[in-house]
Amino acid sequence: MANISPEDRAQAAFRDAQQGWREALESHRVAPPDAGFGARLAGLASAAELEAAACREADAAGFEWPPHRASANKPPYELQPGTGRRGPEVLWRVFDAAVAELNRAATGTDLIEVATAYEALAAAAGDLASAVEGEDRASGLLPRARARRSA
Repeated sequence: MANISPEDRAQAAFRDAQQGWREALESHRVAPPDAGFGARLAGLASAAELEAAACREADAAGFEWPPHRASANKPPYELQPGTGRRGPEVLWRVFDAAVAELNRAATGTDLIEVATAYEALAAAAGDLASAVEGEDRASGLLPRARARRSA
């Protein structure tokens, strides 16, 4: 395998993370309100973790974040306030604050600041995913996890 420079590796990781992020957001845009909501939140958390790691790797390779215009980017509809989103309201407030911080950080060029914002969003989405899955199992929307027996 050819020797790949840290810069090329960072750019490839960044492209891959960006693609995963777009796919995670798209899964929420086209989703019906169903039992897959918790899994989509978990996918968003994973994509945000990959974005954070790619940002940190790109920073170490000497890159900076390509700033976006100041915006009020909204998450997909099922993740917006006032849409009947399931899960504890306190966790949604943390999620909304993480989205706002990511939108703010994305207007600058500091990759570490953007990575930190993605990490906060990953944590918030992960906490929501766990809470929603628990609520869905308790309500019967998802089957209860089967207890495992020892052999």
